[in-house]
Amino acid sequence: MEWLCGSESGRPARLWDHNVTINTDNPDLTTCFQKTILVWVPCVYLWVIFPLYFLYLRQSNRGYIRVTLLNRIKTILGLLLWIVCWLDLFCSLAEVVNNRPKAAAYFISPLLLGVTMLLATFLIQYERLRGMQSSGVLFLFWLITLICAVIPFRSKILATFNEDKVIDVFRFTTFYIYFALVLIQFFLCCFSEPPPYFSAVSSNENRCPEEGAGFLSRLTFWWFTRMAIQGYKHPLEDKDLWSLNKEDRSDVVVPKLLNEWEKQKLKVKRNQEAVYSKCPPPYNVTDQEPHEAEVLFPSKGDQKKPSFLIALCRTFAPYFLLGSALKLCQDLLSFVNPQLLNMLISFIKSRESRIWWGYSISFLMFFSAALQTIILHQHFQYCFVTGMRLRTAIVGAIYRKSLVITNSAKRSSTVGEIVNLMSVDAQRFMDLTGFLNMLWSAPLQICLALYFLWQYLGPSVLAGVAVMILLIPFNAVIAMKSRSFQVQQMQHKDARIKLMNEILNGIKVLKLYAWEASFEQKVLAIRQKELSILKKAAYLNALSTFTWTTAPFIVALTTFAVYVTVDENNVLDAQKAFVSLSLFNILRFPLNMLPQVISGVVQATVSLKRLQNFLSHDELDPTNVERQKIATGHAITMLNGTFSWGKTDPVVLNGISLMVPQGSLVAVVGHVGCGKSSLISALLGEMEKLEGSVAIHGSVAYVPQQAWIRNASLKDNIIFGELLSEQKYQQVLEACALITDLSVLPGGDQTEIGEKGINLSGGQKQRVSLARAVYSDMDVYLLDDPLSAVDAHVAKHIFDKVIGPEGVLKGKTRVLVTHGISFLPQVDQIVVLVNGRISEMGSYQELQNQNGAFAEFLRNYAQRDDLEEDEPTVLDEEEEFLGEDTLSNHIDLGDNEPPAAEARKQFMRQISVISSDGEASTWKSTRRRLSEKKKVVDTVPQPKNEPKDLIQAETAETGRVKLIVFWQYLKAVGPFISVVICFLYCCQNAAAIGANFWLSDWTNDPAFNRTQHQTYMRVGVYAALGFTQGILVLISSFTLALGGLAAARQLHTRLLDNKLHTPQAFFDTTPIGRIINRFGKDINVIDEVIPLTFQMFLATFFVSLSTMIVVVASTPWFTLLIVPLAFVYFFVQGSSRSQAAL
Repeated sequence: MEWLCGSESGRPARLWDHNVTINTDNPDLTTCFQKTILVWVPCVYLWVIFPLYFLYLRQSNRGYIRVTLLNRIKTILGLLLWIVCWLDLFCSLAEVVNNRPKAAAYFISPLLLGVTMLLATFLIQYERLRGMQSSGVLFLFWLITLICAVIPFRSKILATFNEDKVIDVFRFTTFYIYFALVLIQFFLCCFSEPPPYFSAVSSNENRCPEEGAGFLSRLTFWWFTRMAIQGYKHPLEDKDLWSLNKEDRSDVVVPKLLNEWEKQKLKVKRNQEAVYSKCPPPYNVTDQEPHEAEVLFPSKGDQKKPSFLIALCRTFAPYFLLGSALKLCQDLLSFVNPQLLNMLISFIKSRESRIWWGYSISFLMFFSAALQTIILHQHFQYCFVTGMRLRTAIVGAIYRKSLVITNSAKRSSTVGEIVNLMSVDAQRFMDLTGFLNMLWSAPLQICLALYFLWQYLGPSVLAGVAVMILLIPFNAVIAMKSRSFQVQQMQHKDARIKLMNEILNGIKVLKLYAWEASFEQKVLAIRQKELSILKKAAYLNALSTFTWTTAPFIVALTTFAVYVTVDENNVLDAQKAFVSLSLFNILRFPLNMLPQVISGVVQATVSLKRLQNFLSHDELDPTNVERQKIATGHAITMLNGTFSWGKTDPVVLNGISLMVPQGSLVAVVGHVGCGKSSLISALLGEMEKLEGSVAIHGSVAYVPQQAWIRNASLKDNIIFGELLSEQKYQQVLEACALITDLSVLPGGDQTEIGEKGINLSGGQKQRVSLARAVYSDMDVYLLDDPLSAVDAHVAKHIFDKVIGPEGVLKGKTRVLVTHGISFLPQVDQIVVLVNGRISEMGSYQELQNQNGAFAEFLRNYAQRDDLEEDEPTVLDEEEEFLGEDTLSNHIDLGDNEPPAAEARKQFMRQISVISSDGEASTWKSTRRRLSEKKKVVDTVPQPKNEPKDLIQAETAETGRVKLIVFWQYLKAVGPFISVVICFLYCCQNAAAIGANFWLSDWTNDPAFNRTQHQTYMRVGVYAALGFTQGILVLISSFTLALGGLAAARQLHTRLLDNKLHTPQAFFDTTPIGRIINRFGKDINVIDEVIPLTFQMFLATFFVSLSTMIVVVASTPWFTLLIVPLAFVYFFVQGSSRSQAAL
């Protein structure tokens, strides 16, 4: 090494010297090591990583960051570091010139370090140009450089004190300048640059600080501190939350998953397609023999389905694998502390060990634990973000699929199943993602733990391995049974949610007939079946808990017992016992988690199959209706169209050929059930097209027979997301006869409309639905009998002002399904349907002259229209109020239903009779009084009522959870059972502490002639304490399972009974989805999540309490740390509780 480092005190310099570094009370590194290795390490790191990092920056242009003061300072410091490094180089060259040659390290190190500083300065500017706000690469470079400079910093000070003078003043000065610059550079690297120009994040006022956080802030989650403090000060609200990162948004995540899913479906479709032309069978083949096509094309049930799992993996695996890599690092680091513990015990036992070695081991143990914590939480961050994206994408895919599945698929997928898929099944994937890595991490940790145990206990470890192997079949049986129980439970849950959805949709009829009790029994019968499955699953979970709790102890017991009994010379001393226990404690977590992860995988497998089956349903073919003009001058063209509601269902429309000229008004008439609404559905593409072609040119607006109303203001229902044009809006209101309704509604057009339009009459809902379509200003209008829900005079007004030749829709293509024969003379063309076929088509006069099906239709509906024609065309407002809104609001039947129509006709007939006989004066005087009263009222200006929210926003409790909530749940569990559960957990932790104390006392037994006495007694007591703990765990798990089931049964029964006996007004102002969520996801939380959470809480609480008691008993000074730790804990708990409630 003399050519590299020169000589020291007349001897060749050494790169490593034990006497300098190890065998001394004041350890240090050699001068050669400091001038070479410590200088080269950061340089090698940056030059090795530079090519990959440069390519990454080239491909990830995030915008342009302006030159800030921070960037200027970092650049100047980088240049100064380059100058300082090369000053050392020039100094060495000057010494060579002056015949004072230096070793090669005096040239190589400053040259390499200076070039590396130039490279770091180049990266500072290039990162700015590529929009990189903070650099992890440079952060680690400056950190490594600073650490490598700390040792020379100390060495030079010690050398100066020892020599009482500075040996090399120039290099001494340049080094401390260099150290100061590196320290400042590292400090500045902890801060991030502002957002780049021309980026989406720069325009977001409430963006998440994670996007612009520095590397250190991301590493320690310091960017989240502001939210934690805010949550501690006051309960968080929606406005306090940051915007989602772009990569976490549903409009980014959902399309990615759908694209991968489409690729999987296309791949399976290609594999199943085979070009095979069927040849006529030969004469000698009997009918019973299968044809070749039947062999090549198996039945649909045998065909391979696309894999939703592969689609999920391709979408989310790259990001998730980053977390898996961090988990691997954490697993390897977890085995460092047992080795350090072994070294620490050896240090304590050895009287010749130097004190600095003990401090170094303690520091390394702390550093290893801190590094494990940082890496582990970064791993959880990756996993939880993946789980969030996974759940978002799955819910989006389900929602999208539910809108496009065919009618035949809707029969097999109930509303209850879709609700459970979105709430329960998607949540299971999210819950599993956080611990999915345990599938490979747990076996890895078990193997490493057994390897290190072999180093201390030898072949005795095989006894523990045998115990673990014997437990595998037991866990496998539990997993298989759990899977079958999950399938059965989800079936019962789907049936219960489906029934609840039907009950809530028909709650008004159910209350009118007082059917609450009978339907409650139906729901409870399904719930009882669900609870019976939950009971079996809870017992299995209790056995699983018993297994993973006692497994580490049984492994340790069998290993220690075999070790001390197989050979009398095997002494269980403190070093072997406590290092082995630390390895057994590492072994405890994978053994605990592996059965739970397997159970979660089983549940997710069930959910995956349900999701895959649902997403594999047939979809409506978007090519059923072509969006192009086939025939010139025609907006709608249907040629020989044959349609059905399902591929295997009977034909509904057969041989339909229809051409609608652009801008014309076509009426579709026929008897009830002849296929008029089906024809509209076929034009919308909602039916299976078996033959023919359909083409629609232009945009389409659809007005259904049953009006669809949103839970929003009346104005929002009409505008429906379009740009507001006040003139157009007022024109639509007047044309659809809604002006009078606005004066009646409490908030005018800002009145909130309840779910399903509960506070509107049937006629008002239909007019709002029509107004929405008119305001949308489309090219083609498909109107499915919109006039049946309104009175004759209102129908005439709407036809004249909207649909008719002089209405606002003139010039638009209109297809009108109607039963009103009074409007037919004004239409351009009439299509008559009979049993799914077009029997006649032409103008009104042409069809009347043919005396066919249309003439029969006229005769059937003439009598009803004659009655309606007797009604006055224009009624006074009092008569309109009595004639329409009274019946609509108080009879509360749809205007198009026969009872309502009959009641209306009878009522109007009575008005006509009263107006024409001798008692007309009474009626007229009543009308006069009403008119006079109205005139008086009109003279007094009435203040406009402020619009009130009909549907209140759902609120959640904030702040600390009230004790009454815990008490209510404990009452549902049973107060006596709750006390017993706590007592059992206390006893099992006491047994665990006793076993550890007994083992500690065992290791203190003196060894005579290299053997220990009373070995069998020690093993027996240790085993008794361990098995006592296991039995207590089993009993407490069974007791907690029974208590959780009792609470689940009681809380669901109380919820169901309360909702079925709630007044109708509650259902009028509460969305059904909100109530379904209470019976779906919230009941699932009560059934499965809360018992598991209580189990984890009790286990953690008593373990923490017992640990503190043991530590305080052995080290009373530890009590001084409990108070600040408790303060930090309650602060974090307060903020996290606020965020969890939100």
